[in-house]
Amino acid sequence: MTEALLTIESVGVRGDGIAHLTGERVFVPFTAPGDEVRVRLGARRGDARDGAVLAILSEGARTRPRCAHFGTCGGCALQHLAEEAYAEAKMAWLAAALRQQGVTPATIHPLRRLAPGTRRRARWALHRPRLAAAPVEIGFHARASHRIVDLRECAVLHPVLAALVAPLRSLAAALLAPDGSGAATATLADTGVDLVLDLAAPPQLAALEAMAAFAHAQDLARLAWRVRGEPATPAAQRRPARVSFGDVAVDLPYDGFLQASAEADRTIAACVLELIGAAGRVADLYAGLGTFTFPLAARAAVHAVEGDAAALAALRAAADRAALSGRVTCERRDLEARPLAPGELAPFDAVLFDPPRGGAAAQSRALAASRVPRIVAVSCNQATFARDARTLCDGGYCLTAVQPIDSFIWSSHLELVALFERTGS
Repeated sequence: MTEALLTIESVGVRGDGIAHLTGERVFVPFTAPGDEVRVRLGARRGDARDGAVLAILSEGARTRPRCAHFGTCGGCALQHLAEEAYAEAKMAWLAAALRQQGVTPATIHPLRRLAPGTRRRARWALHRPRLAAAPVEIGFHARASHRIVDLRECAVLHPVLAALVAPLRSLAAALLAPDGSGAATATLADTGVDLVLDLAAPPQLAALEAMAAFAHAQDLARLAWRVRGEPATPAAQRRPARVSFGDVAVDLPYDGFLQASAEADRTIAACVLELIGAAGRVADLYAGLGTFTFPLAARAAVHAVEGDAAALAALRAAADRAALSGRVTCERRDLEARPLAPGELAPFDAVLFDPPRGGAAAQSRALAASRVPRIVAVSCNQATFARDARTLCDGGYCLTAVQPIDSFIWSSHLELVALFERTGS
């Protein structure tokens, strides 16, 4: 059998619609619950198989996508879902991850939606065709492909970044050899755009002059280049590339981690502050650039722990400029290799941890053995969050509340903020 008529029942964690055929799950991209579709059946993966839509025979919980590139660009998976179905899908992913680990929160709050058109970082692929007259391709990769979807619009990006695409296309034509490739990472800081170009070879004088002129014409804060993962070299720095957390401005290292948008910063920080409560001494683990360190420091003493040297140096320098050295202390430490032990955690009234997508397995075990009364977790991966939650619950903590936040608009990612409180004596 190569084709089948299916009814989509739900949406999986990769954003694909899920149907069943003779007891076997079939994953069908860009479909919505209730869609009746004719599908070409594809390869098997595990206990399921792939499918590709040949025709939508009857529409379910879908809406018109906001972007003309949707369905080819790999950046968005869920623009076609109706509002209610969209929220239900993301909440179902969280519930399934917690259920798999046997974790039952006291409260799961409704999904908090953030606005589109606010994403402040983009990494675009660049390619100059062999034909001299052909324009440079710039954009995101197609789904499961190295093919570049040449970007003409984007409903996710902040308009300032979206407006950079057309002039960057012209600059890339001057920097790339025919059939040459590269990449551009643009971050919208509070002081302007910070742009890093990945090139195949170090630029010559004419290319450096073109970069400097581009930075001036586009009013960039900073423009740098690098080759094959080497440290970035500034080509033009017109003002510091800075972002503010609370009332504190922090200098951005190249590739420094940021939440998806400034709106996400504010929303997640507000949740963190509410859940931390009146704690007087807080450990901020995986502190990064101080996203939560500085809002917390307005009312508590904060010990910021981070493994990345550049991020921690930026955090420390910002604390010094803001005269917070007596309120913010810093420690460089790989928390997976050497987590804070229960004895080191003892002085704190509360702990905040915001690990990368892989979660905080080792640190969660140490926290589970501690007596810290209150733990707040921030996560962008519901599966590793649920795993770490299981560890904390096994250690005597209660998962009091989970707040899902839709920071990654129309993607299969979900941000979470959660409170754990120690039970018993």
